[in-house]
Amino acid sequence: MTHKREIQGTVIKKAGEKTATIVVERRVMHPRYHKTVKRFKKYMIHDENNTLNVGDEIIAIECRPISKSKSFRLKTVVTGAE
Repeated sequence: MTHKREIQGTVIKKAGEKTATIVVERRVMHPRYHKTVKRFKKYMIHDENNTLNVGDEIIAIECRPISKSKSFRLKTVVTGAE
């Protein structure tokens, strides 16, 4: 069994039926200035039951490619939108 990547991020956009866009933030050390800087990446998430809302904090798990840009599916909702 292969290891499935899990990512945690915030829903920033509802993109049609059963799709949401999340942004994942990671903190890295700048190589020259040795300051912690934020790096962001967006992922398309497959939401089978269409339950996500903008602002939700979620965990997504890697899966087979569902479309050209979707390779992650919803695992759990950590916190709902306020």
